[in-house]
Amino acid sequence: MTPDSSIASPSFYKQVLTLSLISLGYLLLSFVLVGFKSDQLFLVGLVNGLYFASAQSRKFVIGFSIFIVYWIVFDYMKAFPNYQYNAVHIESLYMLEKKLFGIANGASILTPNEYWLLHRTTLLNVLTGLFYVSWIPIPLLFATYLFFKDRPSFYPLALTFVLVNLLGFIIYYLYPAAPPWYIQHYGFTFHPNTPGNTAGLANFDRYFGINLFSSIYAKSSNVFAAMPSLHSSYPVIVLYYGIKNKAGLINVFFLIVMGGIWFSAVYTSHHYVLDVLAGISCALIGIILFNQLFKTRWLTAFNRRLVVLTT
Repeated sequence: MTPDSSIASPSFYKQVLTLSLISLGYLLLSFVLVGFKSDQLFLVGLVNGLYFASAQSRKFVIGFSIFIVYWIVFDYMKAFPNYQYNAVHIESLYMLEKKLFGIANGASILTPNEYWLLHRTTLLNVLTGLFYVSWIPIPLLFATYLFFKDRPSFYPLALTFVLVNLLGFIIYYLYPAAPPWYIQHYGFTFHPNTPGNTAGLANFDRYFGINLFSSIYAKSSNVFAAMPSLHSSYPVIVLYYGIKNKAGLINVFFLIVMGGIWFSAVYTSHHYVLDVLAGISCALIGIILFNQLFKTRWLTAFNRRLVVLTT
């Protein structure tokens, strides 16, 4: 079969129609739930472009559709703010943090966030910004490496990533929590529809004269989703699968990044230590739960099917 006849095949037209309908449905649903955004067009263009560019890029976008679904679900959380379903924890979480991890400062006790707010340095502002911005690129880069080098190991990583996020999303709705920066700006009074805030990461933007973090947090899905810190979960997943897949010295890098992200979350006032610990716990529970599920026949067969589909 020549390339031209392949392109003109009924199967090709069926794929074009199916993906077009999915893309249109996504854009319409997004418009209804969260309004139109240029990001949505970019995502549709990227997916369609990769799907039809080549056989290899098609396999890639099918494999990474797991992450695309996560991104869409996270974005749609804007339409269903968690504070509409449960009371937001502001003062109680702050006081518990101070009780468990308080730092003496003269006659007063400070939370770790408040302590670092008084001890900011240019070096730490830059380092924490670099660590924090890596929370998504590094998992995606490692996932890309596994996709091309060890396809059977890619899907457990991707599925664990989604599972941990779903656990985190459930907690977001069961236990809405304000981040430390919220109290610094608004005190203990609850204000719905509070916009996202760069908090300590503004120092990174200011130092380099850019709006990297301000543009990211302007699109925040939910301000009251500090517990657990999924920023702190992701590097745990990456390190676990790095060790499991014998990634060698790169695991030292993953370990450093993991510690850096944990510290940055607290230093920049985006999370309490309690949030970080909850994020770590969420990752460990997700990993253990997935490993138990992976022993079942249906999930093993599902993983095998995914590998065949994208090979």
